Amino acid sequence: MNTNLVAYYKDRAEGYEKIYSKPERQDDLVKATAILQNIFAGKQLLEIACGTGYWTERIAATADSIFATDINEAVIEVAKRKNYSKAQVSFGIVDIYNCNEHLKYESLFGGFIWSHILLQDLDRFLHSVNSLVIPGGAIAFMDNIFIEGSNHPITNTDEHSNTFQTRKLEDGTTHLVLKNFPAEKFLRQKLEGIADNISIINLEYYWILCYTVL
Repeated sequence: MNTNLVAYYKDRAEGYEKIYSKPERQDDLVKATAILQNIFAGKQLLEIACGTGYWTERIAATADSIFATDINEAVIEVAKRKNYSKAQVSFGIVDIYNCNEHLKYESLFGGFIWSHILLQDLDRFLHSVNSLVIPGGAIAFMDNIFIEGSNHPITNTDEHSNTFQTRKLEDGTTHLVLKNFPAEKFLRQKLEGIADNISIINLEYYWILCYTVL
């Protein structure tokens, strides 16, 4: 069984956006789009883990510019095919832990990346993210709420309480995928002392966390 998350998303790149076709999630997707477009209206932002550009395309409807990044070239190639008619959108292959911390952005978005960070690495991850945004700049994360029957079941838990799902791709390969589902209290605890104006919106299938950098 493959446990390499980068390899998993590389193999899934062409069919990734099928996840957004689930009928029960359509209302949430409309609401989430409106929320993110409002947060980033007129902003210049860095997007991390942009994947195939699903959210890049939607945020671009109101943002001024987006530097959309991912560690995986395969998903970036899919994202580049989309039409970003309003915002100035550019792409880059970027490792969040090896970014130029001297280059600061007005705001930052990370969709469905929080759940793929090991719990023991979250403090380092948040330090890296915050270091890329100007003081007072807005950061937003969006991720899944676990709903039985709509999400893959949890099949493994490690000694650090990280949870994993067993997923099978269309090519027949099986992958053990890190996928954590944090509670709102945990999100707030992780941001204590490093964030201001914390707002958490819980939809039915997704949560959106927004805060400003101290």
